[in-house]
Amino acid sequence: MTQPPEQPPSGGYGAPPNQPPQPPSGGFGAPVPPAPGYGYPQQPGPYNSGPYGQPQQPGPYAQQPQQPGSYGQQPQQPGPYGGYGYPPPPPPQFAPPQPPSGRGPFKGRPALLIAAAVAGLLVVGGTVWAVTGGGDKKPVAQKSGSPSASGTTDDPANPGDGSGDGGKDPENLNEGRKSGEAKVLWYKEAPDAPGSGADAPGMWITGRTAVKAAYKEVVAYNVGNGNPAWATITFPQKICAVTPEKSADDKVVVAYMSGVSDNAKCNHLQQLDLNTGAKGWTATVADGDLFDSALSIGLTITGKTLMVGRSQSGVAYDLATGKQLYEKKKYGAACFPSGFAGGDKLLVVSSCGAGSDTEHDEVQELDPATGGVKWTKAIPKGWTVSHVYSVNPVVLYMTDADDKHWNISTLKSDGSVRSQVDSKASFAPGCGTFNDDLQGCEAVAADANTLYLPTDSTTGPNQIVAIDLATGKEKWRVRSPADESMLPVKVEGGKLIAYVEAAYDAGGQVVSVPTAGSSHTTTKLLQLPAGTAKIESSFFSRDVDYVDGRFYISSTRLNGNDDTKEKLMLAYGK
Repeated sequence: MTQPPEQPPSGGYGAPPNQPPQPPSGGFGAPVPPAPGYGYPQQPGPYNSGPYGQPQQPGPYAQQPQQPGSYGQQPQQPGPYGGYGYPPPPPPQFAPPQPPSGRGPFKGRPALLIAAAVAGLLVVGGTVWAVTGGGDKKPVAQKSGSPSASGTTDDPANPGDGSGDGGKDPENLNEGRKSGEAKVLWYKEAPDAPGSGADAPGMWITGRTAVKAAYKEVVAYNVGNGNPAWATITFPQKICAVTPEKSADDKVVVAYMSGVSDNAKCNHLQQLDLNTGAKGWTATVADGDLFDSALSIGLTITGKTLMVGRSQSGVAYDLATGKQLYEKKKYGAACFPSGFAGGDKLLVVSSCGAGSDTEHDEVQELDPATGGVKWTKAIPKGWTVSHVYSVNPVVLYMTDADDKHWNISTLKSDGSVRSQVDSKASFAPGCGTFNDDLQGCEAVAADANTLYLPTDSTTGPNQIVAIDLATGKEKWRVRSPADESMLPVKVEGGKLIAYVEAAYDAGGQVVSVPTAGSSHTTTKLLQLPAGTAKIESSFFSRDVDYVDGRFYISSTRLNGNDDTKEKLMLAYGK
């Protein structure tokens, strides 16, 4: 039985929050018995300090509090490696979303701190909403020059098989490497960061370059040997947002702050070419209507369009020229855009009717070139779209207002419900608050018909569960080949690529799993060396990728500790 999402289903959307959870009946948002995992509340414990071990939100099927799992490493004392050791971990990248508090438009973004006594404001759940109109300022784009490159011109060609000359190894990281183990191709330290710490968002890999943002800098390395690919780009203020994805022609956009004061805004944009380091157009994002702020923004790329999300709207630019294309603003019954998700499709999540009886979220697919609405999906009252697991197909993760139920729904091409996940597994998708965007879940992968989610495990190996998006049912599971957790990275070539985390004394692994057929066993692609296991496992806040046979792991948060050398990035290959 599938109930329309516009109606409160039995035991699901609209169900009295104090009733015990019921088994799913196929309705939109029907709860299932509790099971711990990512997306669910946890008790604080020694394993809650790593990127995959944070206190979690309740999920759509009435998950209950659980004890912390095995994701993430315990804080360690500084070791003999200096920067490779174990300084107290910075705030993790993969921390869970904060509990929904009201229906404000600032999901995942700092709320505008304005006195509630100001006339013409509606305060809902700690968030300030404007109920009057305002000016309509337009961002301005202009050209900038290109920096000179300091990278070498004799870098080896990329054979695409993970091989390379390995570069220099001054730290002797490959000393004692055993037969069959991958080697460290190169290692890079992080730039100095303030004592309060700094973000190091984004990691982009092209056929020749590995590019990383850190504090005020964007650096680029040759993928094979780690030599500088082009001159480091330094911004006048700290980097505050980046496009998580790159365009088809290897362009990204970086945003940096307007200053250092409490009123400084994340409103300066710079387009970059990842292969050459050339700086393209720049723009300054103006505030929108009243209380529609650029204090904090989100960036996403869909095709040839850059979408910049402000607190209550979005501004679209032509990625190649910086020309403003359109704005996605308030529409309908007080619907304010609160977040955007990009990639193969452009989605917007809006908060509608805040404080009213019709308060709810809506999801729309937009034409990235024009902003035209292709379809609109109204989410039942009391539910929040917390994350977008995939944009193609559209897979949404939602929580209820009482944080007692979760729901994972797949939508069809017209926005109607295709299926809802029906599983009692305790999923651990590694969703973060520091990315502050709808697509901040790192340990999730999907293809046209299957969603891949890792389970949580308090001890021993976990599993990756393949979920049929046509039915919401489990198709198969595969167990981690080691005692550590295995996390989905991507799907390519009909195979799921996964990362098996390192142990204290054993390196991690990169494995593949066939997505079709009857056999779903892991095949080892890279065995990361035991000699660098301590370094590898100390990336508390991290990003990972596997491209052309090479595995990359980088920090996404710098702790600003001047007593040790902070690590930024490691690359492994054959």
